[in-house]
Amino acid sequence: MLDQRDILDAMQVAVPRMANRIASFTNKAAAYYCAATHAATHPEYAWFEGLNVAKNRVFGGYDLYLGNQLLDNQLAAATVYPHKLVRQHGPALCEELWLFDDRNLLEIDLDGATQPIGLQLKGVRLLRQQEDIAFFAAREGEFMLAVAPRQPVALRRQGERIIATSTGFFIACGKDEAEATALLHEGQQHSAALKLTRQQRLREYLQTNAYLAASDEPLTLALRWLAITTDQLVTRQQGDGIYAGLPWFNEYWGRDEFIAFSGAVLVTGQFATARRMLESFSKFQQTDPTSKYYGRMPNIVNPSGIDYHTTDGTPRFVLALRDYVQYSGDGELVQQLYPVVQASIEGALQNWGDDKGYLLHEDNETWMDARDANHVAYTPRGSRANDIQALWYQQLQAGAYFAAYVHDAASQAKWTQLAEQVRHHFGQDYRQPTHDYLADRLTQQGNPDFTLRPNQLFALDLVADPAFTRQVLRRTWQELVYPWGVATLAQHDPQFHPYHRAPELYHKDASYHRGTIWPWLNGIAMQRMLEAGQVETAYQLFANANHQALTLGVVGGLSENLDAYPHPGQTWPQLTGAYLQAWSNAEQLRVWYQYFLGIRPDMPNQQLTLAPRLPAAIRQLDYRFALGASSVLAQYLRGTPHVHSYTFQGIATQVLVDIFPFDPITVAVQPGNLLKLTATAQQLTVEVFAESRLLSIASATPSPARLARQAQDDEALAGVAFAQPLPLSSHTIMNAAN
Repeated sequence: MLDQRDILDAMQVAVPRMANRIASFTNKAAAYYCAATHAATHPEYAWFEGLNVAKNRVFGGYDLYLGNQLLDNQLAAATVYPHKLVRQHGPALCEELWLFDDRNLLEIDLDGATQPIGLQLKGVRLLRQQEDIAFFAAREGEFMLAVAPRQPVALRRQGERIIATSTGFFIACGKDEAEATALLHEGQQHSAALKLTRQQRLREYLQTNAYLAASDEPLTLALRWLAITTDQLVTRQQGDGIYAGLPWFNEYWGRDEFIAFSGAVLVTGQFATARRMLESFSKFQQTDPTSKYYGRMPNIVNPSGIDYHTTDGTPRFVLALRDYVQYSGDGELVQQLYPVVQASIEGALQNWGDDKGYLLHEDNETWMDARDANHVAYTPRGSRANDIQALWYQQLQAGAYFAAYVHDAASQAKWTQLAEQVRHHFGQDYRQPTHDYLADRLTQQGNPDFTLRPNQLFALDLVADPAFTRQVLRRTWQELVYPWGVATLAQHDPQFHPYHRAPELYHKDASYHRGTIWPWLNGIAMQRMLEAGQVETAYQLFANANHQALTLGVVGGLSENLDAYPHPGQTWPQLTGAYLQAWSNAEQLRVWYQYFLGIRPDMPNQQLTLAPRLPAAIRQLDYRFALGASSVLAQYLRGTPHVHSYTFQGIATQVLVDIFPFDPITVAVQPGNLLKLTATAQQLTVEVFAESRLLSIASATPSPARLARQAQDDEALAGVAFAQPLPLSSHTIMNAAN
């Protein structure tokens, strides 16, 4: 039975006192609030407790008082909703924390108070008080904080604490007293409307763009929360963009933003936002033709400056533009941004190409970018990392796609030939008969480095050898993919670090890419398993990440990292890094939509591929997805037979139906049509209806060729298992540290 409560109420997560999780909210502009549900004790996150605006920690949380009695959050019952944090202090007192959309304005409610209540902001100094407003200097940044009661009544002061006979307080942050005061007055006059606006935005998002309801309630709850916490990071701090992560990456990273792009805004149909992101970020491209970074997209964009030290951010931008066009059908943006694409490719060829067509880069210019105090890369991957070559190959292909669109035949031919050159050499240079996996990089001397890392999963499309790719997939899964995520280095390597944060042993950056788990890598690992037909194996990892979002760390989201190993006596590793990371969330959502649901549009060519690969645990689904300016309502019922139904609202397209083990079938649908797919073990039936009238019917029987290929995949991957921790004494790093 699907939950019939209000969708926001149905998403409430009660946090046990011992769990003490982070509740995080943004105002969708340039501010976020970080709250520990019970106590700000985390060794890294406690520093960011409270309101943060445009990379400034404005104040460090607050204490509430009833009379002279401090309300102890550690004794409260905490519940987190998509739009607010609630703490129940005993049977009578209910505290609510709200951060309003588009405003640096908080409301702290305390209903049930029978005495005056007090508020004390942490980490700031009271400057002055007038009758009903108190002003504080912000902890960081040139901001003014102002505090007033919910009702305009007089304040009194007790040290740094302000007291009022009221049901709560507003806290505003402005550039000066006048701006902060105006925000307070808006809160006092329009609190109910501001709350309603925030709730309605979230409800509409969950009931349209991100609508999903499953018979599996944890799946429904996890995917709704992942949609919400991902959307929190879609902000307007410096134009439209995606925060890389919270609490310390509240800025735009070229690499992170465009890895997260599809899962954050495309699969949920936020095409207008996606377009603004591409337009906004394109303005940060390096356009100085004398610079060695000519044509590059930035590594980091934040209020203090721009940095170009990344190679993969640029191809990721071009691929994001390609994906946006395929989802939206917006060819106009191709015309507008084609010069950006040209500069991105020609700048790379001018400054970073070699004689084989590979894209060169420095040791720390891949996503594995950590360096020590002397700026030496902990994980040197120069000068030709395998994932960089895969991205470069795709960038050239996407460039040729755009060149054809704008009728630039010369560039189309040139870039197509270069892409083929890269593919040809890659198959020769990154393989050796003595290894059943790809080299992670070619060194500056051109020698292959066979350190076993997960990056090769991005490069499998460059290898036209199915038997070898099966070997790679088995080897990487069993040595790098743990039940909790994908590690950055195989555990047999002498440089393997079992723990990310072990300050008594080594600096955390030393382990950042040498063992530490990165959940964003789950996306490509699951994708490759699904492409090989191993649905249940991929779904185990997917379900485990959903469980993390619901029960561990920040409520509703995925962390940047985890330790590779649980600590002794524990069954799950500690979450580390940023508590909420955009690409961790977004890759979970991307794989759900594109590979489990199998939704892969190509709107410029008026084609939609539907290739669902759903596990046995999912019995029923209702969901919605966007295509161009319209949407599709979909249902799935698992049984005998399995039935997929798609109702097309306002769009005509060709649909390529790809359900294993049948040969694909292409059918045409018109606005208002119902597409019904009925699959038994022996037959696939594809029907198109206009209302209740059957317009067309097609069928297929199992394909011997597909069955044979799947048998090969199944044999090669039979019994594939997650990596498991070894004894700590097995690891050189731990022995050396001890």
